[in-house]
Amino acid sequence: MSRAYLAFTAKGEALAHRLAEALPGSVSRCGGDVTLKGWTAEHFAQDEALIFVGAVGIAVRAIAPHCRSKAADPAVVAVDEGGNFAVPLLSGHLGGANALARALAKACGAVPVITTATDVNGLFAVDLWAKAQNCAVLEPERIKRVSGALLAGQTVRYWSPWPVAGETPAGVKKADAPEAADFALTLTPQGEALHLVPRIGVLGVGCRRGTTAQQLEEAFAAFCAASGLSPAAVCAAASIDLKKDEPGLAEFCKVHGWPITFYPADELRAVPGQFTPSAFVASVTGVDNVCERSAVKASGGMLLLPKTAGGGVTLALAVRPFAPDWRTEQ
Repeated sequence: MSRAYLAFTAKGEALAHRLAEALPGSVSRCGGDVTLKGWTAEHFAQDEALIFVGAVGIAVRAIAPHCRSKAADPAVVAVDEGGNFAVPLLSGHLGGANALARALAKACGAVPVITTATDVNGLFAVDLWAKAQNCAVLEPERIKRVSGALLAGQTVRYWSPWPVAGETPAGVKKADAPEAADFALTLTPQGEALHLVPRIGVLGVGCRRGTTAQQLEEAFAAFCAASGLSPAAVCAAASIDLKKDEPGLAEFCKVHGWPITFYPADELRAVPGQFTPSAFVASVTGVDNVCERSAVKASGGMLLLPKTAGGGVTLALAVRPFAPDWRTEQ
């Protein structure tokens, strides 16, 4: 987690440096070139957590123009300069502000002031669980339906094609079918449930020389549409080392924030499994299939979606092993 601390007084700055020793991050103090408005705008856009060492009211007014959604906003915590209280203000669950407040409080002997309803009532927090299980939350606005039902003493139902280890939380039961679920772990979301998508997919890519990022984007959109795959399931990409200097492929992966791994042909040939062979691909690259083999090798798992070809692009998806449990802390 990238963190940034902002203090307003000498006393607050000393505390910020003390906190940064335990939980590293940049430390600034208002004054001169550092303004509250400018600092907040800069760090709200680039950091995962903002810690204001000072009054809660100052922090609230500073972040107000920048708040978008619980799925996109960074964690924001205010710590009074006396080190008495640590108050999460924004993104308590998905952004990790509640956990950060507890950690900051521990570092300086403060009291963490947690106000999230599910935490206060000791109930299952579906968004916190999603974060702990490395899942993307597709419809953040539906979180309140699940949390609201639990707070009202109702039972909520989940669906998962993967067994979920551990004791099922109070108020949560497995649905008889996906369409009956209130929240669901899935790579292919459908219906009105709150969909939590495990980030376990590795996209294998093959492409002609000179393929542009736009062409790859269009091929990926078609691949997802045809299979029902949520793009959020993809966390990495892979290909043959002949493609490591392709600017279009590099740009495509950068836009999505995916690391990409390249493999030589001999390593891809050695990947065990049944793959869709192509004599033409073999004649050009030295291996009969690039996208499927590279996806499987990079994932360490199994091929889920076999090769789809079109417009000079081939795509396949393999998934990393995934074993969810009911823990809500990473």
